[in-house]
Amino acid sequence: MSVLAELSLFPVGAGASLAPHVARALRVIEASGLPYELGPMGTCIEGEWDEVMAVVGACYQAVQEGQERVYLTLKMDCRPGRSGGLSAKTGAVRALLKESA
Repeated sequence: MSVLAELSLFPVGAGASLAPHVARALRVIEASGLPYELGPMGTCIEGEWDEVMAVVGACYQAVQEGQERVYLTLKMDCRPGRSGGLSAKTGAVRALLKESA
């Protein structure tokens, strides 16, 4: 099952800047080799269910280390046989916007 997952996680009470914690999670995502897109409020990852869920778990472990509490949100779009969803979903909307401009 192919999935697009949007992941957002951070330690609660870790101060004003969460960038170092986000960077730890992003290193895990990059090391996975899965396609991803970093956004201002979360990171989208594309892959098969098991590999994406393994990366989500590893991101949690990386951010949780040394922290008392971690906040995590996960949104997923599951679709058999899809590939290139990271660009296709936004590309379809951008194409419609160009048509109506």
